[in-house]
Amino acid sequence: MDAPLRPRRSVLFVPGSNPRALDKARTLAADGLIFDLEDAVAPAAKDAARAGVAAALRAGGYAPREVIVRVNPLDGAWGDDDLASAACLPIDAVLLPKVGSGATVRQAADRLDALGAPPELALWCMIETPLGVLAAAEIAAASPRVAALVLGTSDLTKDLHAREVRDRRPLLTALGLVLLAGRAHRRVVLDGVHLDLDDAEGFAQSCRQGRELGFDGKTLIHPAQIAPANAAFAPSAEEIARARRMIAAYTQAAEAGTGAVRIDGRLVEALHVEEARRTLAMAAAIAAREAG
Repeated sequence: MDAPLRPRRSVLFVPGSNPRALDKARTLAADGLIFDLEDAVAPAAKDAARAGVAAALRAGGYAPREVIVRVNPLDGAWGDDDLASAACLPIDAVLLPKVGSGATVRQAADRLDALGAPPELALWCMIETPLGVLAAAEIAAASPRVAALVLGTSDLTKDLHAREVRDRRPLLTALGLVLLAGRAHRRVVLDGVHLDLDDAEGFAQSCRQGRELGFDGKTLIHPAQIAPANAAFAPSAEEIARARRMIAAYTQAAEAGTGAVRIDGRLVEALHVEEARRTLAMAAAIAAREAG
């Protein structure tokens, strides 16, 4: 049985070494918070950041936001200590960086088991290298703990020697492959960050494209990006109204013994109604999230 829908429109990276950011995160309208011990933390500050994140999370105040800790690579100097700390924290998931194979996932899952982490503690996997993209299906299927794939588009662009362009055309093959892998294994798939904080139009375009491609939401680097991401990845009023019309008309047609119906000039079949029901369920989950 699939887990209940949970909004993941906006998932903000929070620097683990910034106490002000850790505190401010309690007030933000993001659906999820990734407390970052990797890229956002200088080597000399790793141990202090790990302790600071642990203290902040134990102090609480982040609900109903989903809480994730991004650890350092497990084969590096800090990864094992990061994972040991995360295993006993009140969080929803651990985000593994630069995952290139299912073996990395299984290593992390085995380590969490040995540390006594609760079975509901999920693993999220950063897909940010060509190797990771090509192994995305293997990674998604590597452990029951795997719940989400997260695109690391900045590193991927670098490794591909691609150009940073607004339409992200150089990345479309990689984005599609990771989405296919995630959907094949019923995993959440989150789009990568938009680095230019002065390019609001480009960010909006990236959100629209991500929604059209099928991403569940977008990872963010600044609180100013939360509201537009929330709007872009939520069902619009028009989509909700259309979903309701579709379900009502299809139900009426089914009761009359007809398997399909036309709405607004388009043929509607059972598969469209299934997606319409998902739209309404997501709208209800967002309303509940915002009411909480």
